[in-house]
Amino acid sequence: MKPDWDELGEKYENSKKVLIGDVDCTSDGGKPLCERFGVQGYPTLKVFNPPDTEGEAYEGGRTLKELKKFVKKLGPGCSPATWSKCTQQQKDELKPYLDMPKEELEAALEASKAKVKASQEQHDALMKGLQEQYEASEKANKAVAEAEAPKIKLMKAALVPAPTAELTGAVKDEV
Repeated sequence: MKPDWDELGEKYENSKKVLIGDVDCTSDGGKPLCERFGVQGYPTLKVFNPPDTEGEAYEGGRTLKELKKFVKKLGPGCSPATWSKCTQQQKDELKPYLDMPKEELEAALEASKAKVKASQEQHDALMKGLQEQYEASEKANKAVAEAEAPKIKLMKAALVPAPTAELTGAVKDEV
């Protein structure tokens, strides 16, 4: 994916609308940024479409062709500042939030974020438990395989018929 990503970056290098960048999350300079935006694995692609400041995970295709197609569709998100660019459906979906008192909207936003965070924590706990179960099962499986290997070898040997003189080409000791 890296060559395609680099080529995409070169294509949009002088763009005033699109910025293609990458961050090394293993470096001291990149770690804080990756932590801030929840990047946990490679490659993670994030899309920041104004007025969004937190970014969204990009789950689309990773080929150059697919990335170019996606970038062409980028533009400012629907917001009061870009109202004329919003579709009617977007306006209808956004309107109830625009009509809410600021404090109520902020509380609803925090509640939704908390719900997502709690779900992620539950998912992470499940994954940790599954990983521990897998490791225990793997260890037990290896122990059984190691304990049974000598017996299996002997049983296989016992199933092989003993060679006969005719099969071995033994010469009779007769003159």
